[in-house]
Amino acid sequence: MGRSYAVVGTGAIGGFYGSLLQKIGLEVHFLLHRDYEHVKQHGLAISSINGDFTLPQVNAYNNVKDMPRCDVVIIALKTTQNHLLPDLLPPLIKQGGIVLTLQNGLGIEPEIASVVGENIEILGGLCFICSNKISPGKIHHIDYGQIQLAAYGTEGITNTMRQIAADFEQASIPIQMEENLMLTRWKKLVWNIPFNGLSVVLNAKTDAIMADLHGRKMAEQLMREVVAAAAGYGLEIKESFIQQRLEDTVKMKPYLTSMKLDYDCHHPMEIEAIFGNPMRAAQQVSVPVPQMTMLYQQLKFLEARNW
Repeated sequence: MGRSYAVVGTGAIGGFYGSLLQKIGLEVHFLLHRDYEHVKQHGLAISSINGDFTLPQVNAYNNVKDMPRCDVVIIALKTTQNHLLPDLLPPLIKQGGIVLTLQNGLGIEPEIASVVGENIEILGGLCFICSNKISPGKIHHIDYGQIQLAAYGTEGITNTMRQIAADFEQASIPIQMEENLMLTRWKKLVWNIPFNGLSVVLNAKTDAIMADLHGRKMAEQLMREVVAAAAGYGLEIKESFIQQRLEDTVKMKPYLTSMKLDYDCHHPMEIEAIFGNPMRAAQQVSVPVPQMTMLYQQLKFLEARNW
């Protein structure tokens, strides 16, 4: 019998990956908020570059106390909701269970560890995906989809990682297992910091930023600051990685980042996890990050006026 999964946060990420896991016959339980009534009645609908499909019936809940304890708990909430984790996680986790967080930013896993304790394995999953929730229970997968998987609190590839990777790969979710979670997180920030931030401040999609000389220059300067901050922790990110990320963004279908969508919908933006924590981490090792700091301050200013 396969592993059971709980998905905490059934949006563009949790809804998409959770649906693929259910599609291959795994037991998946979805926690929802605004979409609960709709999904309870109609299920989940996925439109994807890899093929559209519908799950007419899913295990949908609006309260963790009604959910069974599961082998793996996937956290797919925005980090702005992490203050809810002390209430959400304990009722869901089995003894010897696993928590897989699919959240962006830095400083995520220590926060989770403080809630679940030392005996629960925590994995970090970094999603390279363009996916949006377009209406209740409907998710549009636009491009990419790979998850980079790494273990928290230990280096190397663990048996737990291999087991989770096997489930995801069976569900046609590309997985890359990584040996160093912190290096993997800083590498993700190389893209997330420039494009999430600039998309809001410049009111632009990724293609517009890359098509403009000044936009591209800003993105590249921010990327170099992230690389310098990572180097302050002994984590090497090569120049070729920056160039590859820039090229990938040029090839990417025009995309409104998750932060830009949050801003346009007047939702809280993940400023602290994606900008504040890396900025403070750079300051702790005396690495100057003036562009990142300026972008952080601009986003805080815009968010305060957006309510």
